[in-house]
Amino acid sequence: MVGLGAMQMNREYDVIIIGAGIIGAAIGLEMARAGKKTLNIDKLPAAGYGSTSNSCAIIRTHYSTLQGTALAWESLFYWKQWADYLGTPDELGLARFKQTGVLIFKSNDSEFDTWRRHHDALSIPYEEWDTKAVQEKMPFLSTNVYGPPKLPDDPSFFDAGQGEISGGFFVPEGGYVSDPQLSTHNIQRAAEAAGGEFLFNQQVVDILKEDNRCTGVVLNGGRQILAPVVVNAAGPHSFVINRLADVEKDMNITTRALRHEVHFVPAPEGVDIEKQGAVMSDDDIGGYCRPEVGNAILIGSQDPKCDAQEWVEDPDNYDTEVSEAQWRAQVYRLALRIPELPIPAHPRGLVDLYDVTDDWIPIYDKSSLDGFYLAVGTSGNQYKTAPVVGKFMAKLIDACEKGQEHDNEPVMYSCPKTGVDLDLSFYSRLRKINADSSFSVLG
Repeated sequence: MVGLGAMQMNREYDVIIIGAGIIGAAIGLEMARAGKKTLNIDKLPAAGYGSTSNSCAIIRTHYSTLQGTALAWESLFYWKQWADYLGTPDELGLARFKQTGVLIFKSNDSEFDTWRRHHDALSIPYEEWDTKAVQEKMPFLSTNVYGPPKLPDDPSFFDAGQGEISGGFFVPEGGYVSDPQLSTHNIQRAAEAAGGEFLFNQQVVDILKEDNRCTGVVLNGGRQILAPVVVNAAGPHSFVINRLADVEKDMNITTRALRHEVHFVPAPEGVDIEKQGAVMSDDDIGGYCRPEVGNAILIGSQDPKCDAQEWVEDPDNYDTEVSEAQWRAQVYRLALRIPELPIPAHPRGLVDLYDVTDDWIPIYDKSSLDGFYLAVGTSGNQYKTAPVVGKFMAKLIDACEKGQEHDNEPVMYSCPKTGVDLDLSFYSRLRKINADSSFSVLG
């Protein structure tokens, strides 16, 4: 394989990135900063307009794998130094990282041993709260045990179990980003300042190939755009693009789209949730939540076993209306933890798709088609890692285009903020299902 800079072929761009969500935009930024002529193509009208816009944008470090924890920890520094990372202004202003901390309720001792071990290994600050500390710091919370999670029509739904939760694992560095779509627009402006281009309202309908080499894309109007490198960062449409490129047959791990809902409710009377609250993860009730503008609470699901999963075959055709059943399940379960939670008469929330792999860990990799790269299986839990993903995807692509056989000689990425070395084969399309995965999502 010859280098990207040395390939002899007709081209309009060095790199085409399919998708302008936060992952695709971050890859475009880093490739442009590396001197490549880049083009992000998106079927929607603006950057971050798809599943990114409905992300809960939670910035956390508790992952079930050490690699996932290390990636999230490295990424957090970019959110804390957002203006420095971008290096350019945005006429719309900059997204804000709100450092509320992340409180994980203790309901599974083995998980907490894992998180403690990972945080200790990476010197990530955390606090362990007993039940008394939880009640003192957040007196609006109940510490009763209610799990395992149930549906509201279960006769025992409102019954408290034996005793109380054993406390919480609190990571003070965590929080959330105020406006995920704005953060993606910020990255777009930074990429454009580095010479990158964006094309909206255009759908990729085919991948051009010659002698097992990707050579560009075809748009829905018939236009062909040539480039020796194409990156699939299409979010919930990633499996559609992979099938156009005919690369799924070489993948042990694949992706599909999962419908998810998040809901909004007011905070309890007298509680300033943005000052008194935090991001909270609670396996005992099968959900998570975070403060929302207007003294409200955003509620998401951690996919407990009692909730049916709705897989979507056509990501352009799914039910975008909040369902009464899921609204009741998620809101009522949070009301167990926050007894004074107001429950509005009319559901309010958002519906979108997650791009999910077989083990809920993303794929960042090359493919069996030379020049065609994968940044897929990312939505639902990878928003927070986008700045670092952009950087290591740029390194992976450069190494592979210069001839490194990543499948056999994995590309390594040294994290400049934390000094951790990431083995990018962890995210290989050829891996076996990772049994250490939590097989769930949190923001």
